Amino acid sequence: MHSVKKISADAYLVGVNDRKIALFENVYPVQRGMSYNSYIVLDEKTVLLDTVDSVASLQFLENVEKTLGSRSLDYLIVNHMEPDHCANIGAIVEKYPNVKVVGNAKTFTMMSQFFTFDIEDRKVVVKEGDTLNTGRHTFTFVMAPMVHWPEAMVTYDTTDKILYSADAFGSFGAMSGNVFADECEFESKWLDDARRYYTNIVGKYGAQVQSLLKKASAIEISMICPLHGPIWRNNIGFIVDKYNKWSSYTPEKKSVMIVYGSVHGHTENTAEILANLLDERGVKEISVYNASTTHFSQIIAESFKYSHIVFACATYNMSIFPPMQIVLHEIDEHNLQNRTFAFIENGTWAPVAAKLMQESLEKLKNNKIIEQKVTIKSALNEQSFAELEKLADAIASDVNAL
Repeated sequence: MHSVKKISADAYLVGVNDRKIALFENVYPVQRGMSYNSYIVLDEKTVLLDTVDSVASLQFLENVEKTLGSRSLDYLIVNHMEPDHCANIGAIVEKYPNVKVVGNAKTFTMMSQFFTFDIEDRKVVVKEGDTLNTGRHTFTFVMAPMVHWPEAMVTYDTTDKILYSADAFGSFGAMSGNVFADECEFESKWLDDARRYYTNIVGKYGAQVQSLLKKASAIEISMICPLHGPIWRNNIGFIVDKYNKWSSYTPEKKSVMIVYGSVHGHTENTAEILANLLDERGVKEISVYNASTTHFSQIIAESFKYSHIVFACATYNMSIFPPMQIVLHEIDEHNLQNRTFAFIENGTWAPVAAKLMQESLEKLKNNKIIEQKVTIKSALNEQSFAELEKLADAIASDVNAL
């Protein structure tokens, strides 16, 4: 049986939910699964926008067939060539041999790398601003390179003012019948997954996302249809504002995240004490994360959220404790900017973690380092506690001044 949802007068969601997946891209935990969204517009000519991951092929093809009914497929628009969206292009071409495939030049370069079918006779190459008329509807193509692959583009239905946004405005998580963001308590149940999706998948490319947002601001949008997660038809400004903050590396919250890497518990204890000291100094909504037990994708998402980040780490093999190394590497890889960092180190005979952590983040832009540093020799004592109080003073003063 099909699982198709009508989303406008002529448009249908024909995508599939995957509740068996444990790791998206074999990296990111997705406890709530994933949705792979694909859309059909029924007009004088029929249009399919993107396909789905190979794990969902049978259900997807049934959804397409049911939606088209006795009609054939005239166009397949490929906004993004990542396999979770392009895997069924070959199956669509086989099932509908007269279909025209629409994409940009880079789309077809990648398509020839993934597939072996003959594309030349059916490809329609588009560039920025080109249009496709299917009867009542006219589709305009907007290039979105490095959001988050070089061939990425978005498609705008100028008739119904619907933006088919590829991986932009997406989220981790499978949908549960309610496919619109205004039906599913987005802020309380989806925002954290949307932030974790953006920051980890697209977060490195803030400048490119800013460019896409600038293009989007020039058009009237009644609906945003992403390739993952809920569809936006109301309060679109909410998610656009979040994307503007995330892509400009603007903190959402004026507060402190503490991330610690602890071997035997002494660094962990210091992190907990610092949180208490910050609370006493009026800092609200503090978060504390154990780098050994919290997946780095969650810490990356929170790093985009908080204005101040404290790294507390044990020295390990004259270097940084390995779980903290992963966190720092990922923060570096995602170009985090406009943050204030502080460092705490521990070492029984040669503490060097603070210096190494600071060096690992030096190439990031527009960040500030709090000069006060705490060094612990094995366990917190009166001297290092006094240092910790000075650090808490400095952080709290900085936060409260924002």
